[in-house]
Amino acid sequence: MEAMGLSPAFWAGKRVLLTGHTGFKGSWLALWLHSLGARVTGFALDPATEPNLFELARVGEGIDDRRGDIRDLGVLLELVAEVQPEIVLHLAAQPLVRESYRDPLGTYSTNVMGTLNLLEAVRQTGGVRACVVVTTDKVYANQEWPWPYRENEALGGHDPYSSSKACCEILAQSYAASFFPAERHAEHGLSLATARAGNVLGGGDFSPERLIPDVLKAWTAGEPVTLRFPAAVRPWQHVLEPLAGYLQLAASLYQQGQRFAGAWNFGPGDDDMCSVGEVVQLLADRWPQAPGVSFGQSDMHEAGLLRLDSSRARQLLAWRPRWALEECLERTLGWHLAWHKGMDMRAVSLTQLSLYQESL
Repeated sequence: MEAMGLSPAFWAGKRVLLTGHTGFKGSWLALWLHSLGARVTGFALDPATEPNLFELARVGEGIDDRRGDIRDLGVLLELVAEVQPEIVLHLAAQPLVRESYRDPLGTYSTNVMGTLNLLEAVRQTGGVRACVVVTTDKVYANQEWPWPYRENEALGGHDPYSSSKACCEILAQSYAASFFPAERHAEHGLSLATARAGNVLGGGDFSPERLIPDVLKAWTAGEPVTLRFPAAVRPWQHVLEPLAGYLQLAASLYQQGQRFAGAWNFGPGDDDMCSVGEVVQLLADRWPQAPGVSFGQSDMHEAGLLRLDSSRARQLLAWRPRWALEECLERTLGWHLAWHKGMDMRAVSLTQLSLYQESL
């Protein structure tokens, strides 16, 4: 399964539509797909930050780079009809919890209506064999209990971001049942899945109000970082871990269909369940003369404990995390330091991709 899902033997020449390709996760995934030989069409807004991974790693080289808003159904209909993708990976989203409090309308319209538009374009055009809608681990109705959430747990979401992504899960379930059911697979030919991952780390993330970008930005400026919620425990993982899961899932949907439809968790091992404070301490151990940490208070609700059960992915996709948290932090810091040295960040990023693939 691994060789098929992450091999050029499968991906070479495949027509892939990747939404959100200018974002952090989307940029890494576009690089990976291109390196595997896929014919990638990316559709997204311009990068949201300056600097950003998309431009630093020259992600647009070798792919069909399209810009647009997934809230525009007409544009999506034209794009899908033109590109005729075989595989769709939907990552475009408003991905920040705190931003969702400031702009709930924009968050819901992008995350929910944008996903609806994409699924409708896929439905109306036809021809897509595999579609993966990426959501988040925060789709669960978080009870703050100590055991991990499985894919059949209740959906919910306290903040607008989490709630909007839970809506996407329900939306995908509805479209799968209404328009792409297993009993009519020979007619429509599409298998649809959702993917829920934890907090991702990695080189090239410059998003505001995210832990590692905030730490690296502050320490690079010689300032202490302020932690809002140091006791919060999160499922930390390198960005390439869930992306490997998305690729393996998409390939399995393409080749084996409805058996792989539905929801999937892609979370780290139990050893990598650490608090915010512990992660910052691990990073400080690797940072020469780290300026330190200060503590603030969050004025917005944030979950205290969240764990994922990835048994389904481990058993059926042969997927499992490869890089422990310490290695994840070393790769992230290494990328950041290489950027500050003025190195070729496309080459650095592709080297990290190769190192990850060697671990498979």
